[in-house]
Amino acid sequence: MSSLQPTLSSCSSLIFDELRWVNTTRRTIEDEIEDDSSIPICIFNVPRALMSTDPYSYTPQQLSLGPYHYSRLELHEMDRYKLSVAKRSQKLLQSLKFRDLVEEFKKLESKIRACYHKYLNFNGETLAWMMAIDASFLLEFLQVNALRGPKILSEVSSGTSHFFEYCNRKSSCNAILRDIVMLENQIPLFTLRKVLEFRFLSLESADDMLYSMLMGSCKELSPFKRMEKWPVARVSEHAHLLDFLYHIIVPKIEESVEIPEEAKDPTSKVTQENEEPLAGSTYMKQLLVEIWNLFSNLNIDLARFISKLLESAPVAVILKLPWSIFSNLLGFGSVKQPDALSESQSTCSSIDQPPLVEEITIPSVTQLCKCGVRFVPSNDSISTINFDKKTCTFYLPTISLDVNSDVVLRNLVAYEASNASGPMVFTRYTDLMNGIIDTAEDAKILRERGIILNHLKNDEEVANIWNGMSCSIRLTKVPFLDKVIGDVNKYHDGLFKVKVGKFMKQNVFSSWKLLTLLAAILLLLITSLQAFCSVYDCVRLFHIQY
Repeated sequence: MSSLQPTLSSCSSLIFDELRWVNTTRRTIEDEIEDDSSIPICIFNVPRALMSTDPYSYTPQQLSLGPYHYSRLELHEMDRYKLSVAKRSQKLLQSLKFRDLVEEFKKLESKIRACYHKYLNFNGETLAWMMAIDASFLLEFLQVNALRGPKILSEVSSGTSHFFEYCNRKSSCNAILRDIVMLENQIPLFTLRKVLEFRFLSLESADDMLYSMLMGSCKELSPFKRMEKWPVARVSEHAHLLDFLYHIIVPKIEESVEIPEEAKDPTSKVTQENEEPLAGSTYMKQLLVEIWNLFSNLNIDLARFISKLLESAPVAVILKLPWSIFSNLLGFGSVKQPDALSESQSTCSSIDQPPLVEEITIPSVTQLCKCGVRFVPSNDSISTINFDKKTCTFYLPTISLDVNSDVVLRNLVAYEASNASGPMVFTRYTDLMNGIIDTAEDAKILRERGIILNHLKNDEEVANIWNGMSCSIRLTKVPFLDKVIGDVNKYHDGLFKVKVGKFMKQNVFSSWKLLTLLAAILLLLITSLQAFCSVYDCVRLFHIQY
């Protein structure tokens, strides 16, 4: 991503500073500013499809960090806290001045701009001051949040004590936590490292402090108990706070997925289908030979025995029954679909294609419980989701939901949708939870099983969180989750009562199908009675008199 981000289409500002654009363009081309093409974009605008579902969860309500929401006047109420923190930060910069930190950020202007997806319509000095103040404020808040209590209050001056008192109020702290985790409210992590480096005069000490701050806040933000632990040295690999939170929650899986044998060789399936009838006829011949040998060893006239057997009344009734109607009613007479259809389905279910609706749909918790499925919590990450077919046990990671969880989950999905090039693991997990939780009763069952730790008012709010996240930007196949969903559906759909229920739903609960079914049953009874009376004398048997 070049530092030349501005394009007329991407500039969202109503007033476009042409002179500034020309100066930026000239400096980029002529002054040989450091090439930032290797710096990936990491701070995005929330996709419109997600933003439209719940703007409140993606838009900061009290605190603006970085340039995206800097111009919103209602967020400037926090500026007095930011400035007080900046003054305190200046005292922690050893022999350096806050102005020196700003000058350092001016040198990093190109790198900072490269992190943002949208063109930043600010001059270099404004952007540097903004980053220096916001990075100092965020570090102070992370430290307060990690060490909340009287001890930290005693260490601060009276000028900033109001900020710490504000943060120690639970409602205010939660409001800021929600704002700092939003995708559009991120600032590059290297700006935080730079502030700490100025304070400690050591990059190693800066990384140690930054790591402890991030882990402390992520433990409070993360809905999962189990989080990946990274070496301190790898803290610099993360783009921002939300990226750090994402990677300690979401397991990393290989992007290259092994293609099934059917997908590797499309002709093998056709060959196998063509060989199946031949194999079946061979087995039938062997069976007939064995039966013939069996009867040959018996001292009976085989031809006479078969003739008497076929002429007997019970066999005559059985042979005259309308077996075609029976097979169609019971679902055994389905005609094999043309090869074109199966080929189309095979193509659609390719590993490179989004999953089909059938691969996403899954019965609810209530439905699965009625079918004998047990839900058991696993105190680990998303990668431990599993369905044990032998014991009918569904393993799901324990998740804690509170007032911040909806915002955290939504912004993790938005970040994954904007940034992930491989399988969207977290989005697929939210789709799974959205699929199995339809009502408050579903949420209640998972709460009673220890899978959901509910810190909200009631189970209805838990159900609303998952059902409100039904909008996905795109779907990708995640092998281990696809297997779990497939195994659950296979078990559920294979149960006799489920088959009967589907049959009743498809053929009985619709009025015209009900009439068709009744007519077919009536025809079946009449035909069966006719077959019976053609063999037995119904007039004599039932004593019918004319």
